[in-house]
Amino acid sequence: MAGDNGMITHDRKLNVQGLGWHLRQLRHHRSPRMAAARTATAQYYRTMQQSFVGLARHGFAAVLIMLFAMHGPADARTDAAFRAWLEALWPDAQALGIGRRTFDAAISGLEPDRSLPDLILPGRDTPTMKGQAEFTREPREYLNASYLDKLARQGKALAARYKSDLDAIEKTHGVDRYSVLAIWGRETAFGTYKLPHDAIRVLATQAYMGRRKDFFRKELLLAMKMLEDGIPRAKLKSSWAGAIGQTQFLPSEFYSHARDHDRDGIINLFDSVPDALASAARQLEAKGWVRGRTWGYEATIPAASDCSLEGPPGSRKIREWVALGYKRPSGRPFPEAVMDDAAYLMSPAGAYGPSFLALENFQVIRRYNTSDLYATFVGNLADRIAGGGDFLTPWQPIGPQRTRIIRGVQKGLQDAGYGIEKIDGFIGSNTRRQVGAYQKANGLKIDCWPTEAVLRHMSKAAERR
Repeated sequence: MAGDNGMITHDRKLNVQGLGWHLRQLRHHRSPRMAAARTATAQYYRTMQQSFVGLARHGFAAVLIMLFAMHGPADARTDAAFRAWLEALWPDAQALGIGRRTFDAAISGLEPDRSLPDLILPGRDTPTMKGQAEFTREPREYLNASYLDKLARQGKALAARYKSDLDAIEKTHGVDRYSVLAIWGRETAFGTYKLPHDAIRVLATQAYMGRRKDFFRKELLLAMKMLEDGIPRAKLKSSWAGAIGQTQFLPSEFYSHARDHDRDGIINLFDSVPDALASAARQLEAKGWVRGRTWGYEATIPAASDCSLEGPPGSRKIREWVALGYKRPSGRPFPEAVMDDAAYLMSPAGAYGPSFLALENFQVIRRYNTSDLYATFVGNLADRIAGGGDFLTPWQPIGPQRTRIIRGVQKGLQDAGYGIEKIDGFIGSNTRRQVGAYQKANGLKIDCWPTEAVLRHMSKAAERR
């Protein structure tokens, strides 16, 4: 708002808050090596704050000049703290065998990318969510039937083209070809999707101002090691989370699971399809893939049951689900070989779409990318490539996932004593399960979905307590 003299009186407060935020980023990283960087940066910011206050007294034009200096292309406020933070990475980079020349080239001219999702930006208490399709789009849109069908047709052609490689991959790693191809299809549309970001910049941004700073700091250092080991920077194009290559590996996964399947002496997830597929299979194998099993089965919930049984805590043998009245919508029986396998109920759209009995391999796919919608997409695409078809239960329109509502419902559940450990704005099995339990306990329609109606009911209940 404007003061009586026409000056923008709130800008000084906002910018001072912004300066303090950058100091907090440095305080978050508590190694002794950061002490000098913190001291220098604190002095820099004190000077900047004093300058801003002085200029603010001299009128609107002076403030505009200062704002341009502070928010122009260089963004000096951020750059000073960010550069200090980057420089403080050097001892750990050196310990990984990264040379000074590689390190300097990696951080030269680097600026944070504030357009990325999952950042804690100045003035915000919650992470930005823009761009995370698994956690923003409605299930019906994410699991688009025509897109899945298109990928399935391409996948069948690629299964024939790479048959000998896939034969060997199945034999070596125990992961069926359809699931490996489905990972490739979901991640980069079989290599046709060109990743838009520079991995070093993404990882540095996430490590500096993201929700999971320590996690991404390690990934950033390993990405620098990839440069040291000879991978060109131009190849390190990534997703918003720093995953690289045709099957989307984080740098730590590259060093743990990447394979030189074509035996040309180079592990190449960027241009070698055999290497990318074998590496994806190796990662799934390492994360617990059960050889000879699928990911799960679409199931119909009987009238005597409901979606509040969802989630790993309710896991039981498939024969026990059958005894409760659960059936496959196709009318076909569950294969006898899986009747004693453990499965849990999973309804990614609550009562507004298909439900599934998810086997262990569904959990493995989630370890590749922690999202129920992602794992359902990969599982169904694998089924389609193998000759299967669409979901039999239709997805209903329920609108995009609203972070504000989800967080509000999670907070309400937590306050009411339900089993919500963290308020993150993501809809997973536990959130749906607890919503269903709340609806059942309060005589509401049980749809296991965090809606505005549920949030209003919780608010009224809290007022009565």
